[in-house]
Amino acid sequence: MTALLSTPLADQMTATFARRRLVALSVPVVIFVYLLYTFFAFDIPGLAQRARMDNAAILLSDFWSHKTHVTRNNRTGEVTVAIEGEGKGTYPPGKMPDWVSITDGITTVDLGTGHIVTYDDAGARFMVPGYGTIDIRPEGNGLALTAPEPLPKWINASDNRIAITTPAGRFSYTRSRVETFRYQAGWELFFFTLDSPFHGKSPLDLISLAVSGDRIDPARSNISAMVQDFWTNKMWRHSDVVWALFETVLMAFLGTTGAAIVALPLGFLAARNFNPLGPLRFAFRRFFDFIRGVDGLIWTIILSRAFGPGPMTGALAMAVTDAGTFGKTFSEALENIDEKQVEGIRSTGANNLQKARFGVIPQVTPVLLSQVLYYLESNTRSATVIGAIVGGGIGLLLTQAIQTQKDWEEVAYYMTLIVLMVMAMDSLSGWLRKRLIKG
Repeated sequence: MTALLSTPLADQMTATFARRRLVALSVPVVIFVYLLYTFFAFDIPGLAQRARMDNAAILLSDFWSHKTHVTRNNRTGEVTVAIEGEGKGTYPPGKMPDWVSITDGITTVDLGTGHIVTYDDAGARFMVPGYGTIDIRPEGNGLALTAPEPLPKWINASDNRIAITTPAGRFSYTRSRVETFRYQAGWELFFFTLDSPFHGKSPLDLISLAVSGDRIDPARSNISAMVQDFWTNKMWRHSDVVWALFETVLMAFLGTTGAAIVALPLGFLAARNFNPLGPLRFAFRRFFDFIRGVDGLIWTIILSRAFGPGPMTGALAMAVTDAGTFGKTFSEALENIDEKQVEGIRSTGANNLQKARFGVIPQVTPVLLSQVLYYLESNTRSATVIGAIVGGGIGLLLTQAIQTQKDWEEVAYYMTLIVLMVMAMDSLSGWLRKRLIKG
């Protein structure tokens, strides 16, 4: 009898193990097939072919370096030297970098390693070591190019524009102007602009001026003048950046705390052990699902259309989204409290408000604070993107720098500040959690 009963059981167990083995093998196969489909559906091979690594290299170099534009107006003959091509970074007359010289109407630009660019009345010449001299002259309605044949790929020539890209720098010639770009490491004018008396001085010279040097401005100390020139830097706008960071953190703080304040009483109405009315609980839970189901960026667009742009609109958008999330998590935390503590408070004759204050809130406070602090940290990152939409905070400055397609060193600066801000908020959030929850 035992043998007869054990045979079906053994067959059943064998079939169960075989089925589980099949499922375990099929899951990786399904994932592999999906990834294979994605590989062709998103045209990954075509993406690799379309990639412009030369543009990527230029972009990466723009992150950690700056370029100086040496520009001549071919109509007037005026030559300007400007850092990043901006008026705020233009060298004043009579003050040029040592690698640019103007003599008898001939401008010479030394890009280093033997790369020499010359502007004259007839046109421009670019001497490239190992290749030869590239000569460009206006001719009729177009441009005449004289260079050793065949033309390499780093020379892009058309009837109206000639562009040359070399490791030493870039060069561009049109009928209206000729321009040379020289790349140099570092974020130039980060501390002092060209019009500041402290520009170009070494750190030791600055320390000497701050400690014991004669006053450059009799009305104030040198260190005060240094701080003022740094704070009002027209190129990097440090004062605006600090205010933008403050706006971003404030946006995250208002959105998170506002959502928590609204969600706490609504969480009681959605908790099963505090609201016996099933239809009302269902309505609040679906309301939470609705407002948290719509992404914060969508709420940002809707609210900016209703209330106009501004940091407060961004904070309101985060508050709407987080109110749904907090309402759900708060109600679940309330449903999992220990009823014995509530019964103890009730036995003293306390009313409903007192029961909630002394029997419920102390139990759920660690959970609620942990969730609120985590979302405060997360919203600091979200406030950057939302600020780009509503026009506030560091996100706005980052978007403006990207849109110019030339201020990539400022993009790197803002990205660095955003990362540091998030790291600071992460540390602050962890410290607060430890102090407020663990004691």
